[in-house]
Amino acid sequence: MTNDRSIENWIQKLNEETLHKGVDRRSFLQGAGKVAGISLGMVMAQSMGGFSVSAEEAGLEDYPFLLGVASGDPLPDSVVLWTRLATDPLNGGGMPDRNIPVKWEIAKDEHFRHIVQRGTEVTSPALAHSVHAEVGNLEAGTVYYYRFKVGKDVSPIGKTKTLPSLNADVASLTFAFASCQQYEHGYYTAYKHMAKEDLDLVFHLGDYIYEYGPDEYVASTGNVRHHKGPEIRSLEDYRNRHAQYRSDADLQAAHAAFPWVVTWDDHEVENNYADMIPEKGQSVEEFVQRRVAAYQAYYEHMPLRRSSMPHGVDMQLYRQFSYGNLANFMVLDSRQYRSDQANGDKSSPQTEESLHPSRTLLGGEQEQWVLDHLGTSNSSWNVLAQQIFFAKRNYGPSPDQPRYSMDGWDGYTPARERITEFARNENMDNLIVLTGDVHANWASNILADFDDPSSHMLGAEFVGTSITSGGNGADKRADTDRILAQNEHIKFFNDYRGYVRCHVTPNEWRADYRVVPFVSSPGADISTRASFVYGKDSDGLKEVSTATVPQGKQTSSEVEDDRHEAHNRAHKKQAQKGKHMQMN
Repeated sequence: MTNDRSIENWIQKLNEETLHKGVDRRSFLQGAGKVAGISLGMVMAQSMGGFSVSAEEAGLEDYPFLLGVASGDPLPDSVVLWTRLATDPLNGGGMPDRNIPVKWEIAKDEHFRHIVQRGTEVTSPALAHSVHAEVGNLEAGTVYYYRFKVGKDVSPIGKTKTLPSLNADVASLTFAFASCQQYEHGYYTAYKHMAKEDLDLVFHLGDYIYEYGPDEYVASTGNVRHHKGPEIRSLEDYRNRHAQYRSDADLQAAHAAFPWVVTWDDHEVENNYADMIPEKGQSVEEFVQRRVAAYQAYYEHMPLRRSSMPHGVDMQLYRQFSYGNLANFMVLDSRQYRSDQANGDKSSPQTEESLHPSRTLLGGEQEQWVLDHLGTSNSSWNVLAQQIFFAKRNYGPSPDQPRYSMDGWDGYTPARERITEFARNENMDNLIVLTGDVHANWASNILADFDDPSSHMLGAEFVGTSITSGGNGADKRADTDRILAQNEHIKFFNDYRGYVRCHVTPNEWRADYRVVPFVSSPGADISTRASFVYGKDSDGLKEVSTATVPQGKQTSSEVEDDRHEAHNRAHKKQAQKGKHMQMN
């Protein structure tokens, strides 16, 4: 690229025209859109230039598979096999600055006596020596085992499974979904237990990493581990942070046990960013480059197909998976295309701004894509695997003094209504929404009109708690009873850490809320706090089992807004660090 200097001057000019004239967060879009042509493809092409690779690799001095293995994006005849070579994962990877071939093999048995395919992927420094082997010509609905090799070094063995054939009659599906795994807030004990489950696949709904520096974002029960390095901004920063999370043995075990389907939320880049608009004041150059770096590092560390490789400042992450004729999964991206949060992104009542019909959460193209899939689906269940609370949720002091999250679907009510109105017109009763983000378990009926309890029952939303984010938690918070009382469609709340396991048949959806009583130390047992069933009828959700969690705290003094306040305290720490650096 010969015009690097002119691009730098262009971005600098935009900085002067926007940031230094006090442009607000919303107006940031105007400048950021002008530099959307900054291309990851160009950056990668520059990084890859001048490298060669021999047919045989002599190997490496140190073991390169310290980040484990993973598989993902399964199809009936294909799956992605992932690893990343790194001999010094937390310090840039430690790999030589050259391409390195990585052999892979996939077998019907864990002893690799029945190998069905072999291949070689060439890893590049441009993509942090990550492997995304798209293995095709596989049998539908079949378990496989896989491994990688460099020189004499062999990776751990992973287990994966292809999806059933399209439109195949499928009797059942069992899967888990998880989200929000702030490394500092606790141990990944939930993943240790998840790895032992009998699952067909796993969905991760976002906040795989957190961007904060050490002890900036502090759990209510204190931080028990520590981020390496300050708040992440550069490509190497994001790579090192992903590597720190990926170094956890329990997370590695869960990845190795099942194929994963992943999507992001906000912390993979920065808290509560919206499209090209950062949360806090940053220059155009800073945030565009930060988002490009974050997206690239995310791709490098996830078992994603080449179709999800970032292009420019964008990355195609929303996609669809059919589990035979049983379930139609639409995996959404509610972060990359959204309008800016209304009302200054504060918990607030609805306003003219938040209710404006132009507001979008998914962007026009993705929203139409969702409606098209809903309209043409013949599956027993239509599933939105996404990030943020879908059902209406007033957590204010009373029905007459409502407060809603402007970062969730409540902040984009017209966008939500376009989906629920479409579902109502189609007379749907099989809409399931899977949600993360809010660090707590919830279960809610999805109604055509949330203000009318007798309105048409469209389906159910299952909100999964965090793996660690927020610390130990409790069975109830100080505001639990009030929130449930003023939101009749919401049927359950719990604040322990864990994940949700779902067992699906053509006529019934069962969700088991799997929780651990603490994450501040290793060794917690897993239990099912409650199980809910939805059977496509007007009765909606039914609680079919409940249990007391041994060693779990029963009540806490926390309320919904405490989570937002913890982020505000983190930002204040960041600002203080910034002032200190400027003074020095």
